[in-house]
Amino acid sequence: MAKRRISKNEKERINRILLALNREYGVEMRTFLNHDNSWQLLIATILSAQCTDDRVNMVTKDLFQKYKSLEDFANADVTELEKDVHSTGFYKNKARNIIACCRRLLLEYNGEVPRSIEELTTLAGVGRKTANVIRGNIYHEPSIVVDTHVKRVSNRLGLTKEADPVKIEFDLMDVLPREQWILFNLQIITHGRTICTARSPKCEGCFLREECKYSKESLKKKK
Repeated sequence: MAKRRISKNEKERINRILLALNREYGVEMRTFLNHDNSWQLLIATILSAQCTDDRVNMVTKDLFQKYKSLEDFANADVTELEKDVHSTGFYKNKARNIIACCRRLLLEYNGEVPRSIEELTTLAGVGRKTANVIRGNIYHEPSIVVDTHVKRVSNRLGLTKEADPVKIEFDLMDVLPREQWILFNLQIITHGRTICTARSPKCEGCFLREECKYSKESLKKKK
């Protein structure tokens, strides 16, 4: 796939956006899902599909006390696990995927969560988003995680025009420096939750409004 070309002015605009994000949200590498090890993060990320991180953290607080190892999850009763993860939504698929995923980790990877996106995406319940969460937070591999916030805010900022998460991922990889990929995920998720919300975004008070194409159009309509 050919690398997307951007103008000098656009590079400068993107750099101003990244500097502003760093000033506002800092440069600490962290994840919003509570975990103690790689397989816990993998399970938490599977549960996070169509569910808030706060809800997942509430569920995993008890879940990881009940199921203390990969073996516990691999040998879990699917009906019981469905009840344990019910409040995260899509609980039947999630329970089946977690059990299948943990069994495969034990059988084929000696209980280790693989590193490559190719291997990760062969696991039950693991798509590119989940794989990139693991790669970025466990293995510190530069990666773009396209969740609902990254998708929305990236489009509003004019960093992509795509709707498909995979196409957005590759667009962002083309225009953002690799060292900023993981930070961008974290910063944009925070920004999307607090300022650039899906409904009624706070454009007037946004520190990115001068660089944001959506904000300029939105504020122009209000005049």
